Amino acid sequence: MERRNGRSARRPARGHAVGQRRWRADARGAGYIALAFAALTTLLDWGSGGLTIPRADLWSLLAIIVFAVLRPPRVTADEGWLTVRGWFRGRRVRTDALVSIGQDGRIATRLVLRDAHGRSVALDPRVLLADPLLWHELETGARRSLARGTLRHGEETLRRLAEHIDGETAHAVLKASGLE
Repeated sequence: MERRNGRSARRPARGHAVGQRRWRADARGAGYIALAFAALTTLLDWGSGGLTIPRADLWSLLAIIVFAVLRPPRVTADEGWLTVRGWFRGRRVRTDALVSIGQDGRIATRLVLRDAHGRSVALDPRVLLADPLLWHELETGARRSLARGTLRHGEETLRRLAEHIDGETAHAVLKASGLE
């Protein structure tokens, strides 16, 4: 099955990490917002007659901070691991050796994964909803952890997340096919 751009739509072969498909677009969107912020604040300051070089530098610095806040972390996965990379470091967890899966927060929820080696990662569950291949890698690893007996906490969280993602995916398929 080929797409218009010539890339295969099937799952990549093992040993090739699966990354977020929309990460570049989201990062680019954060850049556009930061540029718009810098342009707007500079234009408003210039229009009021108070623009100086130090103030222009301040607006540029604030735009860089806006970009740093809005840029999403990059999530990649392959057989047995999941990595979340921020600005300064990346955190990797073994999905086939998970000890716990937890959901942190009520409004802005984060999925917190901890493995048997003491490592942990936190990510937004919407990342998994937006990219079924990442979800597949995480769920496969979590099922292996469950079968091996290392996953002691989080079966209910995993089940709820699977139901939510499967329901949203089914809804998207029905909507795309016009059956909704």
